[in-house]
Amino acid sequence: MRKLAPAALLLLLAACGSRETLKPVAGKSLPPKPAMASQAPSVDQLLTSPTDQRPGRSEELLTKSQERPDDRFDLPPPG
Repeated sequence: MRKLAPAALLLLLAACGSRETLKPVAGKSLPPKPAMASQAPSVDQLLTSPTDQRPGRSEELLTKSQERPDDRFDLPPPG
């Protein structure tokens, strides 16, 4: 129990980092405003990807193995 307490304390200490808003590095700026946008996107908007850019999740389970059909374009590298 005595060896577990310092490990738990270190884990809690490592988990409590400061939460600050993101800012560009000194001397750098955010990307320019897109041509058709009314205003430049904020840091949070730049970090949030739209749903159409996220990969879809397939819920289909592989129930039986099937041999793959031959692919005539699957050629070895030249040389």
